[in-house]
This record gives sequence, C-alpha cells and structure tokens, in this order.
Amino acid sequence: MSVEGVQPKLIIHGGAGGHLQSEAGEIIVRQALHSIVEKMYPLLLEGEHATEVAVKTCQLLEDKTIFNAGTGSVLQSDGQIRMSASIMDGAKQRFSGVINVSRVKNPIAIAQFLQGEDDRVLSDYGSAELLRELNVPIYDPLIDIRLKEWMQERYDHFHHKMAGVVAEQELTLPHEARRGTIGVVVLDRYGKIVAGTSTGGKGLERIGRVSDSAMPAGNYANKYAGVCCTGIGEDIIDECLAAKIVIRVTDGLPLQEAMLRSMKECQENKRDLGVIAISHDGEIAWGKTSEVILTCYHDGEKIGDSLDWEDEDKELIDFRR
Repeated sequence: MSVEGVQPKLIIHGGAGGHLQSEAGEIIVRQALHSIVEKMYPLLLEGEHATEVAVKTCQLLEDKTIFNAGTGSVLQSDGQIRMSASIMDGAKQRFSGVINVSRVKNPIAIAQFLQGEDDRVLSDYGSAELLRELNVPIYDPLIDIRLKEWMQERYDHFHHKMAGVVAEQELTLPHEARRGTIGVVVLDRYGKIVAGTSTGGKGLERIGRVSDSAMPAGNYANKYAGVCCTGIGEDIIDECLAAKIVIRVTDGLPLQEAMLRSMKECQENKRDLGVIAISHDGEIAWGKTSEVILTCYHDGEKIGDSLDWEDEDKELIDFRR
C-alpha cells in the first residue's frame, strides 16, 4: 500500500557504453541530464503521480537530439528509424509498449496510452494503425548527424555493429561500438514506483530487430522496486536483467545487494550494459559493466550524476540512500 509523505526519488539515464568523444560532449550531456532532473523533480514534490512524471521525463529525453530515442534515434541497416518504448506501472503491475514504431515524435506517449488497453504491446504495423486512429501527427525523428553516421558506415560496409549512443556535434565514429536508450525510474510521494524506457535501437542492425526496451527484461517495476536497463539489448534479454533485480528485491534483498549480485553475474557472463533502479524504501542505485553509464538523479536533497564514474574505478554499482 502506498503511503503519502514518502520522499520522492528520481533517476534517469541517457545510455551506456564507451567514453564520450570529447570533454565538450560530456558537458553537453551533463547539462542535458541535469536540466531534465531540475525540471521534473519539483513535480514530484508538488504531488504529481509517478506515471505522469515518468512519461514527461521520457518525453524530454526523447526530444533531446543527442540521445538515441525519439528525435535523434539511430538508423537500422536499411536507413530507416524504428523506435521502441515501454512503461511499467509498479503499483498496478502493468506493462505496455510499442515495438519498432516509426514516424512519431514520442513513442513513450503511445506506450502510456496502451496502459489503459487490453492489448498493451504493439508491433510496428499495430503501432502505425494506432497512430492513425489517434490522429497523431506524422513526425520525422531523423537528424543530420545520424544520417551522416549511417552513410559513413554504409561506405565502410557496416564495419561497426551498432551506432553511437550519443549524437555528438563533431562526427567521429567510435573505435568501439556504444549502446543507447533513455530510461527513467520514479518513486513518488505516495510510494508508487514507475519505470519507463525508450530507444532507437542499437543502429545499423538487421531490419526489424527488437530491443530489450519493450520487454520486462529491460524495463520492469512492482511495488518493491523499479529498474531500467541500457546497453546491448541481447545481453540484457539473456540475463532478463530488470525483472531479475526487481524479483530479488521482492524476495527480501536490499536493492544494493540485489544489484551487486546481478551485475556480478553479468560481468561473469561478459555482458555489456548499464542499469538504474529505485527501491520502495527510497534507495537509488546504478550499475554498469560497460565503460560508462550516463546517469543523473535526485536523491531528495541534491542532484548528482555518474559521468565521472569511470571504468577504472572497478566497482560494478553505486548507490544513494
């Protein structure tokens, strides 16, 4: 049962993977993440419910062109953008999402609409039909940097297996592929937890490939915890990671221990990913096996981020109470 008067918590991410290309890129990402948390956290203090805050936060992240979701999404191997998104209401134990949707500005809004439907996860064709039914305006999420990225890879015969997690202003493809989604976990003042995620996919992939972002493997919540994942979707799916962490907290493990145990398993299995999470008792945690995870949070007192948390630190998780 939710209890009014809980200290709200908020954590977001803009992807995980390799290092950003430049110091300027890090500044841009930090400013983008901090500005969103600064704008959204006061809504929780005012009493807005977790679902609304999660969706609004995801939309702001989708609208930031530097992130691989919504506007700024990567292109699949055929040069088309196909996006996926989902939302999980922890109190209702209800999951909804869209898979490989195109020509829409905010896929998370369609996932939210499906929360009230009997059929709550739609593929590309079903999503397109729903968009027509709702009279959602046609929108092109393509930006020039992503097109140039795809064209450069095309000339290189798609040597890289995926696109960059962040669309940096000066295009230089990374030596190692990087992964990206955007994600949000919210604990509101009523004790309700909601997790939401959105992605353009890994980019350059086989046509129609489905990510973890519209699966409970990558985005899951109940009344005890909420978890969003980012990284290589296949690695996240193989671990069923989001659901695994939530179930461990449900079974009585503190979030910190549930995260650490799960991340150690991921490391042993050579997975490449990142995770953000919040528990019902207000603990915030994030973890990674990748080099970096682009995370920002509000712990009830202040805003912090993980951009200085380098792979040399060796820790698999970090947390705030």
